[in-house]
Amino acid sequence: MDRKRELTSVDCAALAGELSVYEAAGVGKVYLYPERDMLRFRMRHYERGRIELLVSVGEQKWLSVVDPDHVPEAPERPPNFAMMLRNRMQGAELVAVSQFEFDRILELEFERDGETTTVVAELFGDGNVAVLDNTGEVVDCLETVRLKSRTVAPGTQYEFPDARFNPLTVDEDGFEARMRDSDSDLVRTLATQLNFGGLYGEELCTRAGVDYNVPIEEATDDQLEALYAEVSDLAARLHAGDLDPRVYYEGDEDESGNGDDSADDPTETGRRVDATPVPLREYEGLHGEPFDTFTGALDDYFTFATDEDERDEGGSDGGRDRPDFESQIETKERIIAQQEGAIEDFEADAERERENAELLYANYDLVDDILSTVQNARAEDRSWDEIADRFEEGRERGIEAAEAVRGVDGSEATVTVEIDDRAITLDAHEGVERNADLLYQEAKRIEDKKDGAEEAVAQTRRELEEIETRREEWEAQDAGEGAGAGSDGEGGDGEGDEGEEPTDWLSEPSIPVRQSEEWYERFRWFHTSDGFLVIGGRDAEDNEAIVKKYLDRGDRFFHAQAHGGPATVLKATGPSESYDESVTVPESSKREAAQFAVSYSSVWKDGKFAGDVYEVGPDQVSKTPESGEFLEKGGFAIRGDRTYYEGTEVGVAVGITCEPETRVIGGPPAAIEPRAVTSIEVEPGRYAQNDAAKRLYREFKGRFADDSFVRKVASPDRIQEFLPPGGSRMVDE
Repeated sequence: MDRKRELTSVDCAALAGELSVYEAAGVGKVYLYPERDMLRFRMRHYERGRIELLVSVGEQKWLSVVDPDHVPEAPERPPNFAMMLRNRMQGAELVAVSQFEFDRILELEFERDGETTTVVAELFGDGNVAVLDNTGEVVDCLETVRLKSRTVAPGTQYEFPDARFNPLTVDEDGFEARMRDSDSDLVRTLATQLNFGGLYGEELCTRAGVDYNVPIEEATDDQLEALYAEVSDLAARLHAGDLDPRVYYEGDEDESGNGDDSADDPTETGRRVDATPVPLREYEGLHGEPFDTFTGALDDYFTFATDEDERDEGGSDGGRDRPDFESQIETKERIIAQQEGAIEDFEADAERERENAELLYANYDLVDDILSTVQNARAEDRSWDEIADRFEEGRERGIEAAEAVRGVDGSEATVTVEIDDRAITLDAHEGVERNADLLYQEAKRIEDKKDGAEEAVAQTRRELEEIETRREEWEAQDAGEGAGAGSDGEGGDGEGDEGEEPTDWLSEPSIPVRQSEEWYERFRWFHTSDGFLVIGGRDAEDNEAIVKKYLDRGDRFFHAQAHGGPATVLKATGPSESYDESVTVPESSKREAAQFAVSYSSVWKDGKFAGDVYEVGPDQVSKTPESGEFLEKGGFAIRGDRTYYEGTEVGVAVGITCEPETRVIGGPPAAIEPRAVTSIEVEPGRYAQNDAAKRLYREFKGRFADDSFVRKVASPDRIQEFLPPGGSRMVDE
């Protein structure tokens, strides 16, 4: 049978009650293990001493107090999320543990100096941990969630999932009505409509002595009464903390199901498959080891079942256990994507606040009229309700200022106005200038949060690079242990290679990463089909550097005949090579450079599919303007005749190479497709750069057997580097 990987709603109900004995425990330090998506709270209780609380929301989703000997070694450098928790919670006391409705969500409430911090552990789906202040606003979270039904993001009010039906609090009439409303059988109705899940749905049927598969319309009142009695008994036991926890084993157990509960060696009783707060009739054929507490059972299960999994995966050849680099890398990349999403949110929020401030100034007289009306009414001791009524009367009479008012909140002393379809809440005690200043201050506060998020991204990228380096070292060592002389293609004379079949990289189960850093990777770049390097600026600063430092004799300069585009240089020589007059740049390379220049210009961003491009020599490009003219940063003056490539079609392909190096490449399709193991052509479309990159990433993952390879060399952020500004879509989409 499959092992337990996450807690059930019944488990969470049992835990919420049992963990109450640890209330008043003080927080010492908090650790985050990003590769496991696990939090560790090191606490001390005045009666129970050292307490270690683990919250895992990764592949395994669980929460429990564990034996100090079972906690993982503390990370060398605490990530920003852990530092935030330490700063906020060191010295705080655990004051309450509760389950949200009958969901797999546990809330840990801490208090320090009268301030409350709540840690919400979401033990379902992808898993998440959100940290809330005493107003319920999200201070930070491991995963940013933006769905139609709910949002979990820093700076927003935390939103729980829609409340699930709670079968532990329903009365008999409500239970019967819920059951009768189903069109399925008894066990499926208990599992889905009453939210018990499959295991406890079957358990309740077994205890009640009813057949699983009885259709609801055929179920008798006695059967439903028996089921409700078992539900009530389970609810009463959970509420009273009347637990009798078990860890169940499958394998070498006593076939009678009695087992030897005193067995010390886990291998003698088989492999652990579940931990439950009460004994289950469904598991009567398995060996069940009793525990004094449910937290003890969970600690034993998730500590040793994980070890058993690693032994199973490691095989019996005595070789060293290979760390799960792929899972660690995937976790880091997911965190980076979330952090980058948060940065984008911060940027958008800050921009919105600034725009709101500018709207106040643009509509100064209107806003001043509204605020003056409120302030004068308050000076006359008018109630807030009277003020709201006055605006309503003005709206009925068609008064512009009244029509702009969307609400008055006396408890907060605010008035909300609507300007250009945007709602702006104002402090009714202040004037226009002060309200605008408050909005600018809010924008600055949000931007400060963005700076912190950018630091977090940089830290996570460093951690990702460390994991990738460790994996490369591991793979190099493994390859060295089994490789024969010359097996990597080096050190031999090349004989015997002619008969070898080319490697089918898409089908390879494990592709080694081979990558070096090049000077031109700071810019946009590609190699033409003839092997010439082409570089282009990503912004005005890059354009400045390319013209000043990298435009040499023999090179060719290209630029779209449109404002906003990269300074594009087709290099005739390397940066340290002298010019060779015998070098001739083929026309095919020039046309590819022209296509590159137009594709990464505003032509693509404007949704157009073609534009004009010109070509000149390096001596025709100058940073010195004509008399009386001015060159902005990244601009340049062109003198002399130009060669035009009229109506050059935009075109970009993004591909992945596997030899001689493993990397993402991008540029004109004619240059990229022959070099890449696989590639995707894109065109102007509706998906923003980051969204398009994620779509390409998912497509690439589906093409390689070794999808961890794609995560390592072609993450969405790396793909995005090769996408033009503006919207894109896959050509074959």
